[in-house]
Amino acid sequence: MTQVDTAETGQGGPAGTGAPAEMTRTARIRRAVRALSGPGPWKRGPVLAALALVLGLLMLAHEQIPGRGGIGSLVETFLPWFVLGVLVLLAAALWRRSASAVVALLLPAVVWLNLFGGLLGDRSRSGGDLTVVSHNVGAENTDPAGTARDLVASGADVLALEEIATRVRGTYEKELAQAYPHHTVLGTVGLWSKLPLSDTGPVDIQQDVGPLGATKSAAEKLPDTRALRATVATDQGPLAVYVAHLGSVRVTPRTGFGTGNRDRNAKALAEAVAAEKNERVILLGDFNGTMDDRAFDGITSRLHSAQDEAGAGFGFTWPATFPVARIDHVLVRGVEPKRAWLLPETGSDHLPVAAALGW
Repeated sequence: MTQVDTAETGQGGPAGTGAPAEMTRTARIRRAVRALSGPGPWKRGPVLAALALVLGLLMLAHEQIPGRGGIGSLVETFLPWFVLGVLVLLAAALWRRSASAVVALLLPAVVWLNLFGGLLGDRSRSGGDLTVVSHNVGAENTDPAGTARDLVASGADVLALEEIATRVRGTYEKELAQAYPHHTVLGTVGLWSKLPLSDTGPVDIQQDVGPLGATKSAAEKLPDTRALRATVATDQGPLAVYVAHLGSVRVTPRTGFGTGNRDRNAKALAEAVAAEKNERVILLGDFNGTMDDRAFDGITSRLHSAQDEAGAGFGFTWPATFPVARIDHVLVRGVEPKRAWLLPETGSDHLPVAAALGW
C-alpha cells in the first residue's frame, strides 16, 4: 500500500484515508479505555446506592411498616438477617467500584449496628443463684425419655416444658420425678422444680375477641391450656414463674403471615403479667416470635430478656438443625440475669434455652 503526505500534518498515512496511522491507533486505544472505564466512581452504581438507602430506611422505620397481613411482624422477625443485604450490596458496590453505593451503605450499616451491635459480644457474668431452663419439647418428638434425661443433665433448678403431647406426658413425669420432686402440668405446658411450688393454676391467654372485635367461635379457639403460673419458694422469698406457649404463626395465601392467634395470646399474657403482684417474675416459653416483634411490646415493656442482657450472640433457637430466629425466651423482672445460653439439640425442632439468675 502506498503512503501519501497529508496536507494538514505532512505525515504519511494509508492512501485515501487522510489520517495518519499512528494517530488512528492511539484514538482506538483511547476509545477502548473510555468504553471499559465507563463513568467515574461517583456516577457508577446508582441502582446499588438506591437499594442501600431503601434497606437503611426499611430498618430505621421498621415500626412504621403496616401490620396488615403480618408484614410488620415478618420484617421484624428476620430483622437481624438484614445484615446479609448489607454484605451483598457491599460486595456488588466493590465489584462495580461504585463510591456512591459504598457511601450509601453507611446508612443501613449504622442502623443495623445500632439495633444489634450490642448483641455480637459475650455479655455473660459470673455468679447466679438460680438456673432456669425452658424447652418446647415438640409434639412429634420421638424420644421424649432421652429429651427428659438431657434436660435433667442441665442441672436446672426450675424447668419449663411446652408442647407436651398427652400421649407422652407420663414419660416426662416419670423421667423427671427423681430430679424434680415438685411439678405441675396443665394442658400442653408444665413446670418442674427442685423448690416447692404453690398457687399453681392456668393463665387464660385464649381471648375470645378477634382483631376486629368479632367473637371467636369455639372452633377457632386454641386447644388446651397453653399457659400457667406458679409461685416458687426460694430462700430469698417467693418467685412468680409463668410458662407459656403462644399460638403458632401460619403463612397462607389468604392471610399472609398469619399472627392473629399469637398476637391475641401475647396481649392476654401481657395483661396477666401487668396484674402480677410479686416483684420477682420469670416468664418462660415458646412465643413463636422474636423480641423485636411489635406484638410483644406489652410484655417487653414490663420484662427484659435474659439473652439480651447476659447471653452471647443472638441465641437463635428455631429450627434446631439450622436456627434462624430466637422464638424461645427467658424474660425476667426483679432478678438479675448473669448468664444465658443454649443447650444441645434434643429430639425437638427447638433448642432449649437456659439462664442463670441472681438475686
